[in-house]
Amino acid sequence: MMLSKQSDTRYIDAAPYASALIEGHRDFGYSLKTALADIIDNSISAGADRVRLVVDTISNSPSVAIADNGRGMSESELFEAMRLGSKNPTFDRLPSELGRFGLGLKSASFSQCRSLTVITRQDGITSCARWDLDLVAETNAWTLELIEDYEGELGYDLLDEIGTVVIWKKLDRLVGEIDTPGKKTEYMNAEFSLAERHLRLTFHRFLEAPKSQFQISINNRQLTPLDPMASFHPSTQKDPDDNIRLSNGHVRIRSYTIPHYKKMSQHEWDELGGPEGHLKSQGLYIYRENRLIIAGSWLGLAKQTELTKLSRIAIDIPNTMDAQWKIDVKKSSAQLPQPVRERLKRIIERFVGSSKRTYRSRGKRLVEGTMHPIWNRVQVEGRIHFKPNSEHPVFQSYSNCLPHELKEGFERCIRLLGAGLPIDALHAELVGNAESIVAMQTSESDLNQVVVDLTDALLVSNVTPDRIKDVLQNYPLLQSNWELSERLVANYLKEKGL
Repeated sequence: MMLSKQSDTRYIDAAPYASALIEGHRDFGYSLKTALADIIDNSISAGADRVRLVVDTISNSPSVAIADNGRGMSESELFEAMRLGSKNPTFDRLPSELGRFGLGLKSASFSQCRSLTVITRQDGITSCARWDLDLVAETNAWTLELIEDYEGELGYDLLDEIGTVVIWKKLDRLVGEIDTPGKKTEYMNAEFSLAERHLRLTFHRFLEAPKSQFQISINNRQLTPLDPMASFHPSTQKDPDDNIRLSNGHVRIRSYTIPHYKKMSQHEWDELGGPEGHLKSQGLYIYRENRLIIAGSWLGLAKQTELTKLSRIAIDIPNTMDAQWKIDVKKSSAQLPQPVRERLKRIIERFVGSSKRTYRSRGKRLVEGTMHPIWNRVQVEGRIHFKPNSEHPVFQSYSNCLPHELKEGFERCIRLLGAGLPIDALHAELVGNAESIVAMQTSESDLNQVVVDLTDALLVSNVTPDRIKDVLQNYPLLQSNWELSERLVANYLKEKGL
């Protein structure tokens, strides 16, 4: 349709087809967890300190409701919020605003459902509107429904005196083609379990801030913060802050070395590693206005290795840098500006050494000559071998008891044990899963033999009796069983009258 004509130029209405464009807004790449996080961003921007998720995974018509006690919206504000592209990303925003394009509410919701209803209340006035993609497809028009009889709507009972409730129905993307009720519920529950961890991680700074008293709950279960830096753990190592000032704000960089797994409970360690493990969790953690947008990646600045998996760097940026960092619609990816990239290269080169030293110092103790190691580390022509230490006091003590004709066979057994070390299998297990590999339990009689033979060897080496216990406590095998080992050492020294 021609709108007007001036000189030789014609102007026509080239508005996109509603049914085609709105379906395209379903494919920005949101997952359930990133979609929920985007909705909660709006709640935080609205000043809410309580967000409640009510999830129905068992009925024939599953649904999700996200309710907050923020400032709510007037009817005109609601209509604007339901408009696609309601906010220009180049406009200035308050530091508390976590949105960018004015697309999050709609695109995040459409990625999971075909029916988006919003009920909101401000100054005692309640307003309700709905996008139904089936209706848009049928009419091929931007048909936004205004709901007058909102009291009968799902989620209305969650509305506070002021605040907003977002309701997802027709969860076609979340449920998919699963038609068995039991499997549908099982799949949805698994997805919400992953989403729960993501929300605890993404908003951990809001959840742990004492003054804000911010809360998120799922089906009346309050979420606890998950700090990927373990910044409050007494064994976490923290480097001084590093600040980079740019034209539109400054970037704050803080480096952390999380504790070795032996200094944490199993639950704490597993929480930090998450489902992908610590190898994937190392790297950069980028926060935009205290909201986590990148969780664990070196972004091409370093390799993810077993020796650096304790290294994590928190980077804080303001929302004034969105264009410079190329923050996407989902707020789940970013690109480092060149000045930041150059500074980070130098920081990372210096910093990751502390994580490597944490592991290497433990490795060195296993092969330190004065400790009578069971295994020796041998380097020949650039290749590293580990072989049993045939001079270990336990081996020597037993060898001395053998007849001459059996000694050679015993030494051969020790050599074959070293040659048969399953390097490939160990490497496969160690990559990303080193903490799950533990030594087998040692019997008391075997432990006692180690104590006896090592004590005799130390006495021969002129170690005084009063220092025996201190030296043996650093021996890895005895250290891991020290309560029993200490008693065995005391008994043996007593037997010898020392």
